Amino acid sequence: MTTARRRGILAAVTAIVLLAIGGGVAFVVGDALGIRTEPAAQMQPAAPVIAAATDAVAPPEFATFDVPDTERVTVAIDELRDAVADASAREGAASLTVEMANADADDAADGYTLDGDPAALRISAATEAGATRAIYDLAAQARAAQPLTDLLGEHPASRLPLRMSDLGAVGVIPDPAEWESGDDYSHASKAFAAVVQPESPYIDQTALAAAYEDFDGFLRHSLANGINAVAFPGFVEFVTFDDVPGGAVYAEGDDHRDKALALREAFAPFWERADELGVKVFLRTDMLALTGPLERYLIDRFGSLDTEDPEFWEVYAAGLDELYEAVPALDGVLIRIGEAGPVYDVGGWDYYSALEVTTVDAVRTMLGAFTAQAEASDREVIFRTWSVGVGAVGDMHTNDASYEAVLDGIDSPALIVSTKYTLGDFYTWLPLNHTLEQGDQRRIVEFQSRREFENFGAFPNDLGAQYQEALQQLLAANDRIEGVWVWTQDGGPWRAGPMSLYLKSGFWQLYELNTQLAAALAQDSETDVAEVTADWARQWFSDDPATVQAIAEAMTLSRDAIAQGMYIQQFADKRVFAIGLEPPPMMWIFEWDILTGDSAVLDVLYAIVRDSGQSGADAASGASSAGIDAAIADGAQAVAAVEKMRDLVTGSDAATWHSAEMRDAFVGTLDYELDTLRLLEAYRAMILHQGQWHDTLSPESYAEWDADRAAYETLAATHLERYEGDLDYPAFNLTAALLGVDRAERDLTMAWLARGLLLLAIAWVVIGMLAARTRLVARPGAAAARATWIASTRPWRARESTLGMLELDRWLLLIVPAALLVATRAVQTSFLSWTHLVVTIGAWAVFAIVVRLFVWQRSPWPVIAAVGGVVMLRCILALFALSFTGPGGYWFAFWTDPVLRTVYITVAFALFVWVFVAAGWALAAQVRARRATGYVLAAVGAGLLVPSAAVGVIGLESALTLWNDEMGLLPWGLARILGITTYLEIPDAAPWAAAGFAALLLVVGVVLALPWRRGRALSTPS
Repeated sequence: MTTARRRGILAAVTAIVLLAIGGGVAFVVGDALGIRTEPAAQMQPAAPVIAAATDAVAPPEFATFDVPDTERVTVAIDELRDAVADASAREGAASLTVEMANADADDAADGYTLDGDPAALRISAATEAGATRAIYDLAAQARAAQPLTDLLGEHPASRLPLRMSDLGAVGVIPDPAEWESGDDYSHASKAFAAVVQPESPYIDQTALAAAYEDFDGFLRHSLANGINAVAFPGFVEFVTFDDVPGGAVYAEGDDHRDKALALREAFAPFWERADELGVKVFLRTDMLALTGPLERYLIDRFGSLDTEDPEFWEVYAAGLDELYEAVPALDGVLIRIGEAGPVYDVGGWDYYSALEVTTVDAVRTMLGAFTAQAEASDREVIFRTWSVGVGAVGDMHTNDASYEAVLDGIDSPALIVSTKYTLGDFYTWLPLNHTLEQGDQRRIVEFQSRREFENFGAFPNDLGAQYQEALQQLLAANDRIEGVWVWTQDGGPWRAGPMSLYLKSGFWQLYELNTQLAAALAQDSETDVAEVTADWARQWFSDDPATVQAIAEAMTLSRDAIAQGMYIQQFADKRVFAIGLEPPPMMWIFEWDILTGDSAVLDVLYAIVRDSGQSGADAASGASSAGIDAAIADGAQAVAAVEKMRDLVTGSDAATWHSAEMRDAFVGTLDYELDTLRLLEAYRAMILHQGQWHDTLSPESYAEWDADRAAYETLAATHLERYEGDLDYPAFNLTAALLGVDRAERDLTMAWLARGLLLLAIAWVVIGMLAARTRLVARPGAAAARATWIASTRPWRARESTLGMLELDRWLLLIVPAALLVATRAVQTSFLSWTHLVVTIGAWAVFAIVVRLFVWQRSPWPVIAAVGGVVMLRCILALFALSFTGPGGYWFAFWTDPVLRTVYITVAFALFVWVFVAAGWALAAQVRARRATGYVLAAVGAGLLVPSAAVGVIGLESALTLWNDEMGLLPWGLARILGITTYLEIPDAAPWAAAGFAALLLVVGVVLALPWRRGRALSTPS
C-alpha cells in the first residue's frame, strides 16, 4: 500500500471518528437542553357568577355592650364600633351581649351561636375565639351594608383552624425614591429598616414606637379578616447562641450578641401583643441563616457547613431554646430551604442566608432536630416544601416521589408542612399541587393575594373561584390539611413594581379581595365567593346596588383578562421542561415586569404554540397556523375583556361611590391594564409571526411581523411615555424586548450578507478544487485557493502545496480565511456582540501567534494553509445556516429542531477538531509528529488560557451577563434576578478550572515541542 493511500485511509478514519464524537456531543447537548412538553391537568373552577344586587342596609347604633372584659374582646368590639361609624348611615339602636362558656378552651373551637333580634343581639360561644369571631363577623356584615340579623343561627367551628398571613407591609416605609428606578429586584422587604440601627444602642426608639403602632393596626385588620397567625421575619437576629453545646458562638465583645439582645428586647412586645390578641407568631427564616461569626464557628467546629450532621443542628436548636425561654409568646419557627442568598439580604447587615440544605439526608436531619426541640418546648415547626431547583430535594414541591423521599416517616405532631396550592409558583394555568393530597404530616396551603407575576396585584384579579376549587378538592383528598397561609403583600421583589403597600399606599384594596376570599374559604370552603366579592365592593367602593353589580360583573371578567392577556395559553397550559428544570407558564414575561426578547424562550414558545394547533398531516408538514392564530386571537380577547370592564366601571354613577379617589383608582388601574394588554397583544403577534417566518421562510409571515413590529414600537413608546416613573402604575421593563427587536430587525440584512459571503467562500473553495487540474492555477490568488483546499483536506500535502507561491498568494492564504472568519462571526452576532468577536478572534490570534513562534525560522505557510482551509469550511457551514433568515433563524433551528441541531453540531464539532488535526499533520512534515503535536497542544492551551483567565478576573457571572445581553440567547432578566450561573448551576470557579486545564495543555505541549536528545551508548576501546 502506498504512503498516499495509507494517509488517505487514515484521514477518512479520522473524519469518521470525529463525526462520531461530534454526534455524541450533539446528543449530550440535546440531552442537557431536555426541551420537551407534556399535558397538564388544569384546575376546573366553577364559572364566575355575580351575586344578586341588594339594597344597602344601615347597621344599628350599638347603645350597650355586655361583653367579657378581655383585651381580645375589647379589640373586636373596637372593630365593630369602627364598622358602624364608617357606614354611610345608621338606623335604629341595638345592644350586644356576649356569653362565653370557657375562655381557656382550645382556640380551634371557634364556633358560636347568634340569637336575638335587630334590637338585641346575643352571642353564645364556648371559647374566646368563638366570641371574637362572632363580633368580627358582625363588623364585616356592617361594612358590607348587609343586615346583621342575616347571621342569626348556629355557626360551626372554622373548617381550618390555622389561618396565617405574612407581615404585610409592617415596618416598611413607602419612600418613593426607592421605587422610582423600577429595577430593584431585591426580595428584601427592608421591614424595620428605620428601627434597627448599625451602632449601639441599635434601636431607634421613635421608629420602634411607630412600627409597634403599625403592627398593632395590622393585627387588628387581620383579625377582622379572620386571620389568627402571623409569620414574623427573623431568627438569628434575635439569638445570642450563648448556650450552644459546643460553647458560645460569639466571642466576648462581639457586637452580634449585643444586637441580638437589643433586637429581642425591642420586638418581644410585638410578639406579646399578638399573643394577647390570640394571634400565633412564627419566626420566618431561611436555612441556613447565618452571621459571619456563626458561619466561622460552624466551619471551625464541623469542618464545613455539614448540614447532614445531627450535631450541626443542635446549634440552631439551642438558639430556639434560648428564644422560647426569653419570649414565651413565640409559637414556633417557619423554615424555607429553597431560596436564599444575596437577593434576600439587606446590604450593610451581617445577617444572611445560604443554600446549603440540599440533600434528602440534610433535610431529614434538620427536621429531626427541629421537631424534637419543638416537641420538648411545646412549639411547632412549619416546613415549606418550596425548594424548586435546589439539589436532590429540588422537586419535592411538585413531585410525589420526592416528597415521600424527604418526608416519609417524619410524623412528629409538632411538624406542619406548608405548600403552595399550585404545582409551582403562583401562576395561572398551573395544575393543582397534588403533593398536598399526600403525606401523614399536618399540612397548610399557601395562597398569594398580591399576585407577583400578574403585575403585583395592580390589575383586578378575583381568585375566588380558583381558591374555592383548590381548597375543596384538597380537603376532600387529605384530612390532614388544617390551615392556610395567605400572603397579603410578600412574594417577589418589593420595589420593582407599583408602590402598593398593604394598608399603607397604592391601590392595595384591589388585592385585599383575595385575602378576604382565602380567609373566608378557610373558615368555610362552601362560602359563596360571589357574595364575598360583592361584600368587598360594598365595603370599599359603593353600597349602591347598581354600582356594586357593575363592579362585581367587571371582576367576573378579571380572570380571563389576566389568563389570556398576560399568558399565552397554548404555551401556558402545558408542562414544559428544559435544562433539567420546569420553566413557569409565563416566560415571555421574565419575570414580573420584564418583557423578554431572548431566542431560547421565544423560539421554544413559538414551537409549542404552533404545535398546539396541528394534527395529522399538518403536524407532519408544519403547515398549520391554527395555533398561532388562536394565540393572537386570545390577546385580542383579553383586551376586549378589559374594555368591557372599564365600560362597566365608568358607566356607574360617580355620585354613588364612597369616594372620588377610589373611583379614580379603579378607573386608573383599568386604563393601565388596557394599555398594558394592548402592548402585550402587539408583542405576542410580533414574536409569533417572527417565529413563523424563521419556521416557514414565508414572505407573508415576514410582512406580518414587520407590521406587528411597527405597531408594537408605537404602543411601547406610548406606554413608556405614559407610565414610566409612575409609582402606582409603573411601565413594564421593555429593555430586553427592545434588544430583541433590534436583533430581529437585522435578521434579513444578515441573511443577505451571509448569502453573499457564502457565495464568495464557495467560489474560493471551487477555485481551489479546479486549480489543481487546470491552468487556472496561474491566475492571481488561484494558487492560494488551491493550497487551502489541498492543505485542509490532505494536510500531509500542505508543505508541497505552498511551494513556489507568489508573495500575494501567500498573504491571501492568511487574509482570506481570517477575513471570512471575522465577517462570519460579525454576521452571526448581527454586528452587536463585540464581546463574542473579541473572545473568538482573540483566541484564534493567540493560537496563531504561538504556532508561529514555534515554527520560527521554518516556513509558516503550510500550517497557515491547513488551518485557513478548515476555517473556510467551518465558515461555509455557519454561513449556510445563517443564509435562510439570519442569526434569528440559526438559533431558531438550534432551539426547536433536534435533527438540524444534531447534524449541525456533529459537523461543526468534527470540523473544529479537524482544524487542529490538520495543523498538526501539516507541521509534522517539518518537525515530525511528536513536536508537531506539541506545537498544536501548546497553541490550543494558550488560546484557551487567555480568555479563560480574562473571564476569571472579570467574573463569570459578569462575563456571561455581558455576552448574553449582546447575543440574546437566554432571558435578559435572568442575570438581573437569579444570576445565569446560579440558574444553570455553573460553578463560579469554572473559568479558572478551564484556565488550569489550558495551562496543563500548554505545559504538555511545550514539553512535547522541545527537541529531545537521544542518549548515545559509550564504547570502550578494546
